[in-house]
Amino acid sequence: MNGETLSLAVAAIRSITPDVKEFTLRNANGVTLPAFAAGAHLRFTLEADGVRHERCYSLLDAGNRSNLYRIAVQRAPRSRGGSAFLCEQVTVGSVLACAAPRNDFPLSPDARHHVLVAGGIGITPILAMAKALQAAGKSYELHYAARTEQAMPYRDYIASQLGVRARLYFDHGEPARGMPLRDVIGAAENGRHLYVCGPQAMIDAALALALDHGWARAAVHFELFANASRDDDRPLELQLARSRRTVRVAPTESLLDALLRDGLDLLYDCRRGECGVCAVDVLDGIPDHRDYALSDAQKAANGTICLCVSRARTGTLKLDL
Repeated sequence: MNGETLSLAVAAIRSITPDVKEFTLRNANGVTLPAFAAGAHLRFTLEADGVRHERCYSLLDAGNRSNLYRIAVQRAPRSRGGSAFLCEQVTVGSVLACAAPRNDFPLSPDARHHVLVAGGIGITPILAMAKALQAAGKSYELHYAARTEQAMPYRDYIASQLGVRARLYFDHGEPARGMPLRDVIGAAENGRHLYVCGPQAMIDAALALALDHGWARAAVHFELFANASRDDDRPLELQLARSRRTVRVAPTESLLDALLRDGLDLLYDCRRGECGVCAVDVLDGIPDHRDYALSDAQKAANGTICLCVSRARTGTLKLDL
């Protein structure tokens, strides 16, 4: 992690849904915590079962008036260690290490109207945005989807505090009953900005619809909240041409994590497939591109891969490492 490192003590933990816990954090050293704006996140370094994990969690609030940070964590069914560690092993009084708040998903100062779209635990930065916009008297609308009412974090708060500006959708396992994303996004209008956070499938659909509706790329903002692993991911092998090493990657492990575990010193940043810092050259094999940093032409050429989220369509990838 780069920049200032914070030691945060867990001041409170509460269950939001059966799968989501909220953590209230204070500075373990007693000094004022750094300020932040809506959309910011914290990057934690977690030590679980002797393995080091770096995980990002968005801040729930729109500022630092209380000198406390709040995050919400969903226990992932196929957790790589981060969410399982926080939800099952961290208790009140535990001290966690993280970097100072960073914001890769800010509200645009040029927008006249903000369309906020969230799916599941992706509500965390979106809720901070809604709070900030409401407090500032800005124009916005919130669209929020979950499978069921019981599985929707902060449902009661949103319904009571945001009122008619918020629309909630529950598909109960039938996608046709879910959020009408095409209608929500609508036609491009000058000064109208779109913000999306949630599962990768939601982000992919929103970006495609926005492009189809003529939205300018600068007016579309998103943050991929979960890792890009899938239920059908298989183990694969990385052959490193320059270092003459072979690294095996487990189905629930990212290429980046596997390489770091094997001792490689690599450049990386967002871990969400957005910045492109971890991209490396592919010498053989076919990548399964799941990032948002490479262009369509780069993906079609299959000569580069973003290690943090992408995988392989072949059992082996040969990398220029």
